[in-house]
Amino acid sequence: MLSRVAESIYWMSRQAERAENLARFIEVTLYMILDQPEFVVDPWEPLVKVTGDNEWFTEKYGVADRDNVVKFLAFDTEYHSSMLTCLIAARENARGVRETISTESFEELNEFYHFVQDNAEAQIKDPTAEFFEQVRLHALTWTGVLDSTMAHDAAWHFINLGRLLERADKTSRILDVKYFSLLPSLEDVGTAVDDLQWSTLLLAVSGFEAYRREHHLADVKKIVEFFLFHKSFPRSILSCIRGADGSLAQIDSDCGGDRTTEVQKQIQSLLHRLSNTSVEEVIAGGMHQFIDRLQIQLNEIGVSLGQDYFHSTQPA
Repeated sequence: MLSRVAESIYWMSRQAERAENLARFIEVTLYMILDQPEFVVDPWEPLVKVTGDNEWFTEKYGVADRDNVVKFLAFDTEYHSSMLTCLIAARENARGVRETISTESFEELNEFYHFVQDNAEAQIKDPTAEFFEQVRLHALTWTGVLDSTMAHDAAWHFINLGRLLERADKTSRILDVKYFSLLPSLEDVGTAVDDLQWSTLLLAVSGFEAYRREHHLADVKKIVEFFLFHKSFPRSILSCIRGADGSLAQIDSDCGGDRTTEVQKQIQSLLHRLSNTSVEEVIAGGMHQFIDRLQIQLNEIGVSLGQDYFHSTQPA
């Protein structure tokens, strides 16, 4: 496989996954407002913090209210990681590799893009949770079409690699920001407000039912463990890194690779760290510090992947 093709399908996948995650964050926040009309905590500023582009947002928009944050995250084509910008880029990458992906997957991605583009103006004026729910369903449909219509060869594994690395990054970011900003005060711990906020966090990753099947009550330590270390939930960070490691191994097997690359070493190192760390150690050592280091490792993996497979130094 040409490195150009591999890079295009990898970024196509990352960009579509990023668009889906942004839609998830906005959707659950809009639904949360309906249950929490008096804004016990600010639901919008944390979403800006998730991006790490606070300064860019403040310079252009100023106040982090509903309209500004939704436009910024979803429809601002001047912002390099908005939902619409990501879908434009994913669609262009897909155009360049039409011979590698299935016709059905390209058509579904094209339909996904047009759905967002056609509704952008109306949603900027009056954003609705129902729209972002439909965006999420479009993303899930596209993922299902990819998995059902493509051979699971090296090309598919590059798609899976991009999807899982992006998913791990966004899961860590939403956990990091929400962990420190969910509750207005210690007095709310154990109250209905507490339960609502942590349930919202689980809904953001479609993990509410999966968590409830194992744990009846919202417990901070158990929720953090669910996000970080659950072995089988597909959006936990451990599960994502395991899947990425498996896809990278299959790529090397399919392509006849006989050397250990830097990105393989980095993924194995991160996987070992996640597999041998307890939630108690994370909380005792500092939640933010743990996730900050995790995000640095994920960025390093993205850079090394570009150097080892795409001959590129473009950061993730």
